[in-house]
Amino acid sequence: MATKDQIFHLLGPSGLTGINWKNVDHVRKVVASLVQGAYVLEQDRQGKREGSQALAPPWWETFGFQLKRILVDKADPSIFGAIFEYKPPPSSCNHSADGPRFVVAFRGTLIEDESFVQDINLDLQFFRNELHSSSRCKTAMQAVENVVATAVDSRVWLAGHSLGSAIALLVGKNMAKRGSKLESFLFNPPYVSAPIESIKSQKLKQAIQVGICVATFVGALANRSVEELNPSADSFAALSRWVPRLFVNAVDYVSSGYISYFERQAGMQNMGARAIQRVVSQHTLGSLFLSENGTQAEPLHLIPSADLTINLNPPNEFVKAHAICEWWNPDLKLQSKVYKYDN
Repeated sequence: MATKDQIFHLLGPSGLTGINWKNVDHVRKVVASLVQGAYVLEQDRQGKREGSQALAPPWWETFGFQLKRILVDKADPSIFGAIFEYKPPPSSCNHSADGPRFVVAFRGTLIEDESFVQDINLDLQFFRNELHSSSRCKTAMQAVENVVATAVDSRVWLAGHSLGSAIALLVGKNMAKRGSKLESFLFNPPYVSAPIESIKSQKLKQAIQVGICVATFVGALANRSVEELNPSADSFAALSRWVPRLFVNAVDYVSSGYISYFERQAGMQNMGARAIQRVVSQHTLGSLFLSENGTQAEPLHLIPSADLTINLNPPNEFVKAHAICEWWNPDLKLQSKVYKYDN
């Protein structure tokens, strides 16, 4: 049975009669809607809703997009993403020259009978830093490579929510390493860390931040020599020109770690501690633990640069604060800052 969050005219963004692709609010709402479309595609499949009964199409057709291809996980029959092509009618007032040609959108974990087990398994793979080896990530990577090969890559956008944003981030990193810096929109991307954003005391929070930096720096040096660390830092810095857009809030403990992460990088940069920053920015305590057990693990969720948008008035409940529908709420109070890695 359909729920409210699947029905566009009940929950979707309203008032977007024309899209101005230079308007960041328009862009955020439209891209988030496409990601929701990926969710509802899978819910339509499980609910056996087809044709006029399908609920997914309004989530993209409303904004002039067409469904080009669905992405199916090889490990189960679930739809985990979709490729949308922007084809507004000639009479449209949308500024198509500034928008994408294709958007590849990935959904997150879906609590439904036929997808739940595989989605949770992938969540666990993410926390073990093994998501890149999954069939879903490999399918996503191949799909994006194919789209980029047939289009000017600057007009190919990536988008995802939660687990889907982790997949989009991995794909975006790999494409950036190859020279294709794709515009990317990561809603509530998971970050492996203690949820220190929930701490009210700024002094305590800063003390914990310093402690994390020191422990990470010492741990990295204990595991690898300076000679080994430098090439790794250079490889990490090479990604700095790719600036994905991250959308997070402090109540969402899944993604709030990115707030502290970029604040730490900026703090060290401002203090002139570039040598420490180069090491700390590409490691986590968890990745160092894996290294101690014989695995040199690059933390796949870490990135050198980002355009970080924080919702300053999120819902008080975690489930609502983590939901994709948060990002087309008309009453958002947002704070954005671009963090650029200093080479």
